[in-house]
Amino acid sequence: MTAQREDLYFNLIDQLLRCPNGQEPEVLEAKPELLDAGLIQTMLQVASGFAHNNNPDGAQFLIHVARELSKELGLYPEIPKKE
Repeated sequence: MTAQREDLYFNLIDQLLRCPNGQEPEVLEAKPELLDAGLIQTMLQVASGFAHNNNPDGAQFLIHVARELSKELGLYPEIPKKE
């Protein structure tokens, strides 16, 4: 991952954190070229930093968005439900 791409990821994450609740899909849809495994990895790194710096709400939010995005991109494993 290049430093320039990482900066684009950080900018997108910042936009997500600042957008009104419920507008996250629109923020993500505006940058389809950044929706990849690198963004998810960067989100989780930022979430980890938040968790270690006493910002559990920010960490939880980013983990949730990363999980949902990874499902949409087919990167999240589907665990079959036991009957």
